[in-house]
Amino acid sequence: LFLAVCAVGIGGTFQYGYNVSIINAPTQHIHKFLNETWTSRYHKELNPDLLTFLWSVIASIFSLGGLCGALIGGSMAIRLGRKGALLMNNIIAILASVLMGISFPTGLFELLIAGRFLIGINSGIGICVQPLYIGEVAPKHLRGGLAMGTSIFLTGGILTGQIIGLRELLGGEKYWPLLLSSSCFPAFVQLLFLPWFPESPRFLLIDRGDELSCAKALKRFHGSSEYRREMEDIQRECFALDGEKPKKPWQLFSDRGVRWQLITVIVMTMGQQLSGINAIYFYATYIFEQAGISAEKIPYVTLGTGACECLTALSCGLLIDYVGRRYLIIGGYLLMILWCTVLTFSLTYQDLYSWVPYVSMMSIFAFILSFGLGPGGITNTLIAELFVQSSRPAAYMIGGTVSWISFFTIGMLFPFIVNGLKQYCFLVFLLECSFVAAFIFLIIPETKNKSFLDIKKEFHKLNFGRNI
Repeated sequence: LFLAVCAVGIGGTFQYGYNVSIINAPTQHIHKFLNETWTSRYHKELNPDLLTFLWSVIASIFSLGGLCGALIGGSMAIRLGRKGALLMNNIIAILASVLMGISFPTGLFELLIAGRFLIGINSGIGICVQPLYIGEVAPKHLRGGLAMGTSIFLTGGILTGQIIGLRELLGGEKYWPLLLSSSCFPAFVQLLFLPWFPESPRFLLIDRGDELSCAKALKRFHGSSEYRREMEDIQRECFALDGEKPKKPWQLFSDRGVRWQLITVIVMTMGQQLSGINAIYFYATYIFEQAGISAEKIPYVTLGTGACECLTALSCGLLIDYVGRRYLIIGGYLLMILWCTVLTFSLTYQDLYSWVPYVSMMSIFAFILSFGLGPGGITNTLIAELFVQSSRPAAYMIGGTVSWISFFTIGMLFPFIVNGLKQYCFLVFLLECSFVAAFIFLIIPETKNKSFLDIKKEFHKLNFGRNI
């Protein structure tokens, strides 16, 4: 089970984190490449506004690709299987790497844009299908910890991208095309190792009706003495679904039986993206400068933020099946509210005392730790648990779509929010975190150690009234 999580993670959410991270290091080198290409092609200087626009397209088209990937990820998981979809997804990553790698020697910045779009599609599919596979192969007493593999590999990808992007490694002017094309390596690793692992047993039995392959897969994952309990659980779910085919995303919106699960997915995925984590990263460089850290050393301090996220993802993975989902995610949001308040005060009085910038630094790290302990890690885990087999791929498509649209929206609006509110922008995120924490407290039941059918029954009371 552990090796299977590693095999799906390296080509799944690791790619998302890695490709979000590596684009920051070569910013100046790409600007220079765009200027030189434009001058040699059109024999005139590139307009600064057009340069900003082209750079914005290169950076943000990743989000558009991610949205497209989220829209097709669920369908791929149904048609090709969870494992098949992940293997096919690596072809997109390799093609994207080739396009980004040859953009510089060919002098075609359009290939860079196309490559970023394709790697966005790869990330969108990976972040949709990977938690689907892990949630379906894990036994219920380990489901939370194993599902945290999604978050662990995502944060691991961010940290790896920050390290590889250092100017001593591939962040220098000579090597930036190699840096952007290096995402082919995780794809090759997954193509090498994932074929050795079975397909999702739930997919094999419930979607394909292949009981023999399901039993073989369960024996591989759970051992020949322990697999029967999981087999009975899958058979009960299969019987309850009574041959129901996988649903399309639009069918979920008209299904009263999943109404509150769907509202939960939308609120939680929007809450995760709009929680203020992007604002924290935006302000990090400014705060580190105020604390007296030189510009040359800031990339190394930023590694600390990536290490914080990794640490909390690992901690959450160890705690989630003991503490429970509700306590961790509500606690995470409450701590984020606290650190938003502290950071607003410390940024307001930044110049009054010499020690205040260090309070701001502490608040940044504490906020990232709180995010990783709750919203960052548990959101994807809960989506897998709130739906039965026929609704789960469509739920991930909807969750992924909402997440990528929120990611794109905050990227577009955030500079205006910061310019308008300055340090008080964190009060907006404070209100948002408060709303999501209250929603989870009032609506979401604890899902620890419960089967998918048990969780469905819990929501049945909400969807159809308490007396039914």
